[in-house]
Amino acid sequence: MLISGNDEARSVAVNLRVLRQIRAAVARYRGSRTERIEIDRRRAAGMRFPDEEEQLALRAARLLERHEVPAPALLATAERESAPTTPERIIGVSNDLQSVNFLARGVRAAASVARIWYATSGPVQPQATGFLVSPTLLLTNHHVFPDADTARGAFAEFGAEMGIDNELPTTTVRFTPDPDTLYVTDPNLDFALVALHPHEDDGRRAGELFGHIQLIAAAGKLVVGDPVNMVGHPDGRLKEIAIRQNRFTQRFDDFLQYETDTEPGNSGSPVFNDQWEAVALHHSGVPAHDDAGNILNVHDQPWQPEQGQGAIKWLANEGVRVSVILRRLAELPLGEGQRALLAEMGSPSGLDALPARPPVASAVPSPRIPVAVAAGSERVSPVGPRGRPGAFGGRVNLVFLHGRGQQANDPTVLRRTWAAGLNRGLTMAALPTVDPEDVWFPFYGSRLVEVMETVSGEPTPIALSPSGRALYGTLLDEAAHRAGMPTEEPSELEGLGDVVGVMREPLGWLAAHTGVDRAVVAAAFKDVAAYLDEDATRDAVLDRVLETMPGSGAVVVVAHSLGTVVAMDLLTRIAPAASVAGLVTVGSPLGMDTVYSRLRFGGPRLPTIAGPWVNAWCPTDAIAIGCPLADDWSGLAAEVSVANPRDRSHDIGEYLSHPEVAGAIGRLLG
Repeated sequence: MLISGNDEARSVAVNLRVLRQIRAAVARYRGSRTERIEIDRRRAAGMRFPDEEEQLALRAARLLERHEVPAPALLATAERESAPTTPERIIGVSNDLQSVNFLARGVRAAASVARIWYATSGPVQPQATGFLVSPTLLLTNHHVFPDADTARGAFAEFGAEMGIDNELPTTTVRFTPDPDTLYVTDPNLDFALVALHPHEDDGRRAGELFGHIQLIAAAGKLVVGDPVNMVGHPDGRLKEIAIRQNRFTQRFDDFLQYETDTEPGNSGSPVFNDQWEAVALHHSGVPAHDDAGNILNVHDQPWQPEQGQGAIKWLANEGVRVSVILRRLAELPLGEGQRALLAEMGSPSGLDALPARPPVASAVPSPRIPVAVAAGSERVSPVGPRGRPGAFGGRVNLVFLHGRGQQANDPTVLRRTWAAGLNRGLTMAALPTVDPEDVWFPFYGSRLVEVMETVSGEPTPIALSPSGRALYGTLLDEAAHRAGMPTEEPSELEGLGDVVGVMREPLGWLAAHTGVDRAVVAAAFKDVAAYLDEDATRDAVLDRVLETMPGSGAVVVVAHSLGTVVAMDLLTRIAPAASVAGLVTVGSPLGMDTVYSRLRFGGPRLPTIAGPWVNAWCPTDAIAIGCPLADDWSGLAAEVSVANPRDRSHDIGEYLSHPEVAGAIGRLLG
């Protein structure tokens, strides 16, 4: 096959970019000699994880809060004194033996990894690896997709892996990049983020078929000495995994270096810790070099480019830190549509509430949002968007009732976010989707904060009166005991240090039991306490909701979190001409005695409504710890347990995207 001049030039350009990344990795390795000597000294002194004390403490705290350390193994560390510090003992416990779900987690993560085919010279061939970080977005290296044209001419192949009995794959699924919707790249950090077209046969997005890997901005995911695992397509082969005999060796501002086996096709592979959290985007090897910085070949002689990368003597590998990629994405000038695409990466990424900025077309082309929304067609009222008259055939009104912590958000964007989640679920349930403009979205977030400040006298959205603080403590105690916290402090934990104190108090227990961040759990229960404690707060919230509720006709109410508590009180005040044709609650704290005993009608018996009540909950959702509600409540027509991702267990979009939940709403709408 003839090779065109353009193809040959592109191939040369790709090789030069790879060589630049290799030389940069060498420079970082050479410049860190002093740090490597100190790491070796600590390891010789008996430190299994020779990192800084602050990093060890962060890692240990994260393992404890996410319940990654089995309680019996944790207690056993009290008798071990071989390791220098308590955090290192805790980290060691997390590495020695793994729960059997380690395998299932790995399979789930690997499903999101794709083999990338594109042409550098000659025909299209398997060249690299990429992985899904949202239902739509694929992450790989800049040197893989250096420009939109290269991405446009490629495809990502999922399912290219051996079967459980070593049979070859009979079918794989291909998705083509859509850089016109979103394409972001950074040559210095060597990453490229690109949208994928929905599948040409059924219109489903890649993440709906293969899931996606959650990128997490939080610290504490890795310490020096931790094992790392990698999934990719080395040399374009079927999917392979590098596991166990791999070690994280050094941390830089923007990069991580580690020991593991890779080949050129691993470019763009995700690098994981033992909890299958992505910690880096693999991009380059670190070759051996002489004192002058020249790269050496396997014969310890200066390497020449014409010898090929296979002749290089490799010392280590290097990846771009996930937290740095997320920080770079957060800095980009983004329009509303671009923010919506990044927001689908989830709240742990920190990209779910980015401020709107004028977009830079050359860096991030304006995306086509994969949600049926007419951009710019809504006018935001001070109390939130009102539903469009005559929606759903004029027979019924759909009302979304949001939860806590929304005071800084735009209700129009929130309504679209809820509608996007619901539409994913409706699509999976084979039901018609909804237009966000047809939905009522009473917005009380700002009003809740205003009243709380007035009551407490403190300018903070989680300030509480003295009685509110007492109620907050009661809520946490009840929730923690429902989550299995022992009534007596385990004396066996004495001597393990302050880092395990998180296991001895209700908030820490809830966070460890469910995997939900402590701050999220605390803020949610504080707002529930503020609402239930003060009649002035409750009345102000209900008044604000009623201002943007339909005053007549059939109403289907979908409520989340604190909104489910508000919804129950709302049933005592809704206009006589408006009949509740259905109630759907998700992520609700209504199963807790402390909550339902303080409702306006006393609970736990649903007042008479015209339609059925359906409740959905996730077992790892700390706010829904009192579920299933059927244990306490009467009046439920149906209740369903769903499996949300552990780090998004309370997320409204995750709840609504389940076909069981969305299907119930769709059927109520007719």
